[in-house]
Amino acid sequence: MIRLKDIAEHVGVSISTVSRVIQNDQTRNVNQETKAKIWEAVKELGYVPNQHARNLVTNKQEKSNTRTMKIGWVANPKQAETNPYFANIYTGIRDTLANHDYTLISITKDEINNEALLLKTIHELGIEGLLLIDKIDDSLIEYIRQNIPLVGLDFYYTDKNIAIVDYDRVEAIKKVVQYLGNQGHREIGFIGGGVNEGFEDLHSEYRFKGYQLAMEEAGLAIHPEWIINTQWKMENSYEKMKSLIKQDPAHLPTAMVCASDLMAIAAMRAVRENNLRIPEDIAFFGVDNIEMGKYSSPQLSTVEIPKYEMGKMAAKTIMEMVEGKINLPIKLILPFEIVLRESANKKRT
Repeated sequence: MIRLKDIAEHVGVSISTVSRVIQNDQTRNVNQETKAKIWEAVKELGYVPNQHARNLVTNKQEKSNTRTMKIGWVANPKQAETNPYFANIYTGIRDTLANHDYTLISITKDEINNEALLLKTIHELGIEGLLLIDKIDDSLIEYIRQNIPLVGLDFYYTDKNIAIVDYDRVEAIKKVVQYLGNQGHREIGFIGGGVNEGFEDLHSEYRFKGYQLAMEEAGLAIHPEWIINTQWKMENSYEKMKSLIKQDPAHLPTAMVCASDLMAIAAMRAVRENNLRIPEDIAFFGVDNIEMGKYSSPQLSTVEIPKYEMGKMAAKTIMEMVEGKINLPIKLILPFEIVLRESANKKRT
């Protein structure tokens, strides 16, 4: 087993210096170059400060000595600020943690892009638990679990062996397709985004899987030309929908299932600009029920996702894990609700 002595000998410093860096002891200064060498040695030698991690999780020592009341949040800052879906999740997390005297610390992927930097970030910031929304490497997930509790949100973590808070994306889209089928639609397209690097892999995305399953169960044909991968960009949804209309205006879907409200709203603009009617010519159905959908023209039918509640439950789960009340990787799947508005409220005749 790797000890502090091994790290000290590897770097050429005293054991007490290594201890001060790992425990983030501020009483004596250690220069940044030495700190960097120590954390690199931690990574290279595979040292895990188990006692410190156990103290954080089980709180066996006095609270004043072991508790920082800090929870980390790994998310894309731009998404949290500009995307209403993520913004509502963030608000649920922030409010819940604040009500229990916890502080939420924002961390970027760049700050945890390797094991040494990750461990340095966790210990220097005093983070007791981590919430994951932005995608990080699987190897880092395992490394984090050796040190502190973590909870994943959103589709990156659905299949990971960690605690998650999510909703059933497959079932949500199946309900949308089933509703449209009951309204008389037989020619139904899909707008969404993929997963993995560049969001290219549409077939592995759960909302698209739900669309495929529902279409197959209903005996409806899937037309590849009506499948639009936007890479989750509104401008792509608008441009690709416009291109679809221009390519074959005589052969268009009668309904489009969209994996998010933002993708639906952008595509709807392209439809209106080409003098087509919604829902008479093409009906639209989104997912998320963001505020903007109530004010689109026409108002957007959608799937209500309990975004604030997802954030709230994620915060409660990480707090209970940090406090030692939960030790298992629990899976919380929250309910969704169909919201009918003008964009998909007419039967096909």
